[in-house]
Amino acid sequence: MKRTTTKDKILTILKKEVRLTVSELTNHLKITDMAVRKHLSMMEKDDLITSKEVKPVMGRPTQTYSLSQKGELLFPKSYEGLSLEFLKDIEEIYGENSIQQLFQKRESRLTSEYAIRMNKKVPKQRIQEMKTIQNEKGYMADITQLDENTYELIEYNCPIMAIANEYKVACRCETSMFQQVLQTDQVTRTSCKTEGNDHCRFLIAF
Repeated sequence: MKRTTTKDKILTILKKEVRLTVSELTNHLKITDMAVRKHLSMMEKDDLITSKEVKPVMGRPTQTYSLSQKGELLFPKSYEGLSLEFLKDIEEIYGENSIQQLFQKRESRLTSEYAIRMNKKVPKQRIQEMKTIQNEKGYMADITQLDENTYELIEYNCPIMAIANEYKVACRCETSMFQQVLQTDQVTRTSCKTEGNDHCRFLIAF
C-alpha cells in the first residue's frame, strides 16, 4: 500500500478546503508551523500550489495557499469515454437535441448500473453506497448526516469539469440520476462548480 506523504495530505486538504493559511494547515496536519512552511515552500517551487496575500480590515495581512493548475491536474479528470471535441462535432452535425439525448442515455445507463448495487439497502446504506460509487469515479465524495433523514453529499472533484462547463445538461442528469438511484425526489443541488462554487453540494432527504 502506498504511504500517504505530508505533500499528499496538503494537496488533498487544499482540494477540499480550497484555500488555507499556514496556521489552518497546521491544525489539519498536527505538525509544526515550520514543517508546514517547509513543505509549502517546496510545493510552491514545484508549481503545485500558489500563494496570495489577503489584507483583512483589521490586523496584519495573511498568506493563503491554494492548488495551482498543475496541482489540480494531479486529481482524477477521467472523461469516461466522453470527449468535449467529439461532443461538439456531434452537436454541429446532428444539432443540440442530440447532446440532450446522449446525456439522457448516459443517465439511464448509469441509473440501471447503480440501481443493482442499491438492491435491498435501506436509505442510510444507499447514501453510503452512492458515496462509494462517486469515489470510484473520481469525484472525491463525502457524506454528512444532518438529521435522521437528511444528508449532504459533497463532491470535491469533478472528473468531467470541462464537459460540464460547456454542457450544463450533464449536471442536471447527475441530479436526476441521484434521485432515481437513491429512490427519493428530494435531491437538491445547492452549489455547483460550473457556477463558480468551490464544490458541488447536494441536499438529500428520505
